[in-house]
Amino acid sequence: MDLYVAAFGFGLVSMSVIAIAAVGFTMQFGITNMINLAYGEVMISSAYVAYYLNKAGISIWFGMVAGALFGAVFSFLLNRIVYAPFLRRGTSHIGMVIVSLAVSLMIANLLLPIVGYYSVSYQDTTGGLIRAGGIVLTTNQIAIIGVAVLLMLLIHGLLRYTRLGKAMRATAANPTLARNCGIPTQRVVDAVWLITGALCGLAGVVAAMNSDSFAIANGAGFLITALAAAVLGEVVAFGILVAVMVLRPQGLLAKRGALAAAG
Repeated sequence: MDLYVAAFGFGLVSMSVIAIAAVGFTMQFGITNMINLAYGEVMISSAYVAYYLNKAGISIWFGMVAGALFGAVFSFLLNRIVYAPFLRRGTSHIGMVIVSLAVSLMIANLLLPIVGYYSVSYQDTTGGLIRAGGIVLTTNQIAIIGVAVLLMLLIHGLLRYTRLGKAMRATAANPTLARNCGIPTQRVVDAVWLITGALCGLAGVVAAMNSDSFAIANGAGFLITALAAAVLGEVVAFGILVAVMVLRPQGLLAKRGALAAAG
């Protein structure tokens, strides 16, 4: 039972990391109608920005803010310089997917000579331990959960109660009608790329914080996780994740792998 409770606590932290990444990816797709396969590479790039700041002696929490800012600016520039010109030429949805995949590969290959292939980790990111029943989490893991909850509330408030949020929903529903009604859809799209880019960068840093180490290759894994959560729906994905953590904390294929090794 203690193992199940501990796994549940670990699942809460993992869900918080996935939530931040998935919400940004979902907003980006829902409003701009584009599947950005470079999302994971922006996440890992932001994680490295925080890493180098942390390595220079700056707190990882300031590094988290820097990662979010980097993700916002990087995503905005990607759209303005790369994606928007293709969209103006009438590139199809599948064509934009291919473009974003090419951008993803370019970012990974440009980043590799800079950061190297080996894994790195942040310094002093665990914090003290907090026990609640059988759940044992570090203070930083509690902070990650708190950041995720706060962001979900802020995004909900933005989309539901602000003028920008209403413009975002209108643009997502029918951009042509929204433009004809006087909504500056280009500015709305720019704001979306900035906001979702910040979420992307922040997600990259907290995902790296929640790992013992990370490397350039983790960018693809970040994308797959965010894409799966966005496609399945966050609640369903989180429910499956918790069920796996509780019922099979050793992994779905662990027993099969052990039998194959024994054979």
